[in-house]
Amino acid sequence: MIAPDLTADVPAELGRVHFIGIGGSGMSGIARMFRAQGLVVTGSDRSESQTLTDLRADGIVVQIGHEPIAVRDADTVVVTGALWADNPEYRWAIDRGIRVLHRALALAWLVRDHRVVSVAGAHGKTTSTAMIVTGLLGVGRSPSFVNGGVLANLGASSGRGTDSEFVIEADESDGSFVVYPTSIGLITNIDSDHLEHYGSEEAFDQAFVTFANGCREVVVVSGDDPALRRLMPSIKVPSVTFGESEGVDYRVSDIESSADGVSATITHGNQVVEFRLPVSGAHNAVNGAGAIAVMCALGVDLIAAAAALGDFAGTGRRFELTSTVRGVRVYDDYAHHPREVRAALATARSVVGDGRLIAVHQPHLYSRTRDMAADFAREYESGADFTVVLDVFGAREDPIAGVSGALVAAAFADQTRVAFCPDWSVAAKIASQHAQSGDIIMTLSCGDVYRIIPQIVAELDVS
Repeated sequence: MIAPDLTADVPAELGRVHFIGIGGSGMSGIARMFRAQGLVVTGSDRSESQTLTDLRADGIVVQIGHEPIAVRDADTVVVTGALWADNPEYRWAIDRGIRVLHRALALAWLVRDHRVVSVAGAHGKTTSTAMIVTGLLGVGRSPSFVNGGVLANLGASSGRGTDSEFVIEADESDGSFVVYPTSIGLITNIDSDHLEHYGSEEAFDQAFVTFANGCREVVVVSGDDPALRRLMPSIKVPSVTFGESEGVDYRVSDIESSADGVSATITHGNQVVEFRLPVSGAHNAVNGAGAIAVMCALGVDLIAAAAALGDFAGTGRRFELTSTVRGVRVYDDYAHHPREVRAALATARSVVGDGRLIAVHQPHLYSRTRDMAADFAREYESGADFTVVLDVFGAREDPIAGVSGALVAAAFADQTRVAFCPDWSVAAKIASQHAQSGDIIMTLSCGDVYRIIPQIVAELDVS
């Protein structure tokens, strides 16, 4: 991986901009916004995808593979911290003195003249960002936005509005979320992760304190999260709390989740308002409370904010129904941390009824698998009826000796409820063999586990 340089000067004019790894949800969203502002944008990625097809339709030239010729005409190159230092395009740009910007600096340039709403947190960022955007649109506002996932009701991860508000997902994984000129911040929760970058839990926590204290107007924080409660004395800017706990400013209660969605009550001062989301999961009601608190900070009436969330249709890869075959529903979810897995499985359990839940887990990152294998096993064993474990999706990390998906499978107390299958064709067959009408098969990871879904569907078709 390359170490992100977050101190680089960003000029007013960027010229022709080239994105290395343009197919990522965050990178593609920024690239579209650059193009919408009239910049000449090009990009590259390692393989074809629907995202690249859509980018080309927007007038962005995209090549497959990473050849230096792609950077030849660029004035600015945008990268992520997940890029390997020996990437040929990156090396060519560095060797020739072409301006290289981390993705966060490119996004900071994009939002520089706006009232910025930054959504941070270990879990729930993408969903909360989408909820805020959906809610603002529902009350007649026209925000710009860049999200880490596609808003289902808009079919896009970014959009250019006409109002001053710009809503962004602020990724904490490499510390870059502190560079944005944030007016209103939202912190959904803090859960130690990405310690390969931060080095310690204390440094991870301090990054969120820095983010909070950088908010120019107010920071909205979870009143349920133990880490945030512990850090509150260090937050010196005005703050607003939300959650299920007594005493928070925006308290959510009476949560009921079903296959049709989730309903709840939100209380703020003397106001008590019921709201409903057409997506399932108790955690989404809590995310909704945070989104409502942000909208109120932007001047939206509480009743109007709660009603506007009724238009929220979810985001891509967040408990997303992909197929139904012989009565078996196949869902895909981005969950890649034990806490996220717990929430995803609880949502599936509220939907499956009397059916069974078969999980297909792709561990993400060698370091996370090494450190949290037992935690993953505990969540899957308690939340799913059967779990198929694939091998590790290494992403930005080199392999670690002795670390594979087998670590997660071996940590199950009941070995009859788990199978480690590094061969995807075998994994798809096992998952489908365990499913019958009324059941759910769900893939979980922020890697490329969704690519196994066609194989699962094919196995369901013939079984």
